[in-house]
Parts: sequence; C-alpha cells; structure tokens
Amino acid sequence: MYNIKTLNKISPCGLTRFKGDKYTCGDEIEAPEAILVRSASMHEMELPESLLAIARAGAGVNNIPVDKCAEAGIVVFNTPGANANAVKELVIAGLFLSSRKVVPAIDWAKTLKGNGAEVGKMVEKGKGAFAGPEIMGKKLGVIGLGAIGILVANAACALGMEVYGYDPYLSVDAALKLDNSVKHISDVNEIYTDCDYITVHVPLTPDTKNMINEQSIAKMKNGVRILNFSRGDLVNSADIVEALGKGTVASYVTDFPSDEVIGVEGVVAIPHLGASTQESEDNCAVMAANQIVDYLENGNIKNSVNLPSVVAPRTTACRICVIHKNIPNMLTQISGAVSALGLNIEKMANDSKKEYAYTILDVDELVGKDAAASILAIDGVIKVRVIV
Repeated sequence: MYNIKTLNKISPCGLTRFKGDKYTCGDEIEAPEAILVRSASMHEMELPESLLAIARAGAGVNNIPVDKCAEAGIVVFNTPGANANAVKELVIAGLFLSSRKVVPAIDWAKTLKGNGAEVGKMVEKGKGAFAGPEIMGKKLGVIGLGAIGILVANAACALGMEVYGYDPYLSVDAALKLDNSVKHISDVNEIYTDCDYITVHVPLTPDTKNMINEQSIAKMKNGVRILNFSRGDLVNSADIVEALGKGTVASYVTDFPSDEVIGVEGVVAIPHLGASTQESEDNCAVMAANQIVDYLENGNIKNSVNLPSVVAPRTTACRICVIHKNIPNMLTQISGAVSALGLNIEKMANDSKKEYAYTILDVDELVGKDAAASILAIDGVIKVRVIV
C-alpha cells in the first residue's frame, strides 16, 4: 500500500488514478511515499524519510527544494505541456491586448456611466485615444520553443504573423511540431532587432533571469511590444518601466504582476491566469498522478527536473532501482554487487543528469533487503528500491 499526500486541492481526475486497493490518498497522510503539490511552498517543510517522489501539477518547481530532494534520492516530477494550450490561448489574448489598448479602453468606457443619451457621442469622440495596430503581417519573436512556445508560434502563423523562433536546445521532436513558416534562428539578437512583438517562453535560471533588461531592450525596435507569460523575473521590472516611460517599449503584458509594474501606463498585468482553466488543472493532475504511479510501481522516471528520464518495460518479476552519483565505475560496482548475490541481470537501463544518475536492473530472481543493503553500501549510491 502506497501513501500519497496532497498539499493543495488536486483535480479529482488525477486522484482517481490512485486505485483504492493500492493507495491511500489525502492531505492528512503522515508518512507518504509521494506528494502531489501545486503552489504550496515546500522549502520549509521537513521531508519525511518515507518520501520517494514529489509531483508538481504544473511546469514550474520554484516552490520545491529540488536540489535538497536530489541529495535525498527523492524524484521531483513536473508536468510540461499539460497546461500548454491554456497558456497559449492567454498569450494570444495578450497579443491583442498589447496592440489595441483594450484594457484602458474598457476602463475609460466605465467612466461614461450616467451620461444617458450622450454616451454614444462621447464614445465616438473619445475612441481615437485607444487606436492601435493590427497583428497581421507583423513580426513576432518567440524566445523558447518548448511546449508552449511551439503552440504560440503556430497560432501566430495562423493569424498571419511573420514568426521567428529562437531555441538553442530545440529537439528534433519539437522542430517537427513547428509550422513550416516559422523561421528558426540561431541568434536571439535577430529577434531583438527585427521583431515588432516579443514573447518569452523559457524557464527561470541564473542565465535567463533579467534577460529582458536595459541592454537587450536597447537592441529592440522602437515601440516593441513585449509579452511575459513564463516567469516574472525573466524581465527586469525597473528597466521595462523606464523603457515604457521613454516610449521605446509600447506595451508590456505580463502574467506576473509586481508592485513595480502595477498601474504603470502601457502595462497589462494579468494575475497569473495562464494555467487557470479547468482543462489545464485536470491535465496537470492526471499527468502528475500517472508519473507517480509509474515510478512507485515500476521505477520509471519521466519528466523529472532533478534526475534523468529512464523508462523501461518490465521484463522480470523483480526490479532493482538505484539513484546514485554520476561518477566513474558506478555501473561496474552496482552490477558486481548484484552478481555477487548470484543474480542474473536480464536487462539494465541507465542515464545521467548532471551530477546524478539512475539505473534500473531487472533480475531473474526475487531479492530481499540484503540485496538493497549491499548496493546501498557502495560509495556514491543514494537510494535503492526493490520492486516486486
């Protein structure tokens, strides 16, 4: 029986993946093997010794101590792509909001209340203050061609925009999903200098923090419109406010309001609604739950942010799963320890991610705690599980 703890309200679509004969699930579980979380912060939480996995029902994992989990042999999953369509739709809305001054126009229209029959005349007289360009035929730069960036690029092509995409890590699978008319470029500066609209879809890392700043804005076309539906700290708030004041940036649409940008003319600050659809919540919950089930029952890892993806079909009744440091001679020592127990390895799968690695071994006989202990004794091994 596996115990699953929930730290937020999780869509029932996901919870139904935990079948009653194998799982107990709830927010009062005290010794969980897995945790399902959305936005709750886990940085101050004491991680129980029983914990094997954490699944974030969403893409960002800022609320999870990822490095601490890796050191303890706890797999952290996220759900990339599960909310991609929801975010894509809001980004497309952001393109229109950045151009047509819809938000300030609506706010102005509210001030006309009480003017009776004069409202129509006042509308015709005042609407000119809210004119803006059409997006058709304009150049859009998409920085980051992951699940969301690809959908945004393709949708913009369908709307008649000239789309440029930048992603130095673009995979073959991702490239095949891109509309043929998207121009994939190798230098992000081409987007800065050529595009009328720029939308950012990259993870927040030390390298990408404040990537939109005074220096990058200086390279952009005068009157550029910038969209940020990825992470707030990708854009330097002080620099974007200054550029809006100078008119070098015409509009900034963000899904991450901050005190610095709220109320600034030219800013459309949306209260983090990117994934706020029922469909998105359901998709994320189902994907997170399925990843936990596959890891607990089969040892398979897919979409982990701190350990490599290793997925292998079961070939025997007994599977040994080893989380270890990515250092020389580990596979030799692990396979040697298994052989010393008189076991034959029917199949092995292994991969690494930075300083950590993961190995799955299907063996021909059932093994007990002694086998796990002998492998765990190897210097560099972090956690060993035997699944039968």
